[in-house]
Amino acid sequence: MAWSSCSAVERDPSRVSGAWVFRGTRVPVAALFENLEDGASIQDFVQWFPGVSLEQVRAVLEHAARSSAVVV
Repeated sequence: MAWSSCSAVERDPSRVSGAWVFRGTRVPVAALFENLEDGASIQDFVQWFPGVSLEQVRAVLEHAARSSAVVV
């Protein structure tokens, strides 16, 4: 997925092995999807990962939905 156009995330090769993380944190974007797949709610995720805001989670989910809707 092309995360570079999502303002809620960032990537730095020297942090978290260059994984996409929520901006201003060390929380990988992948952790959101893994937790949701395991049955966690968005509210759970925000509580479990201080520093990640509800707005960031919504932006990531909206970006993922838009990206998956694009026909290549």
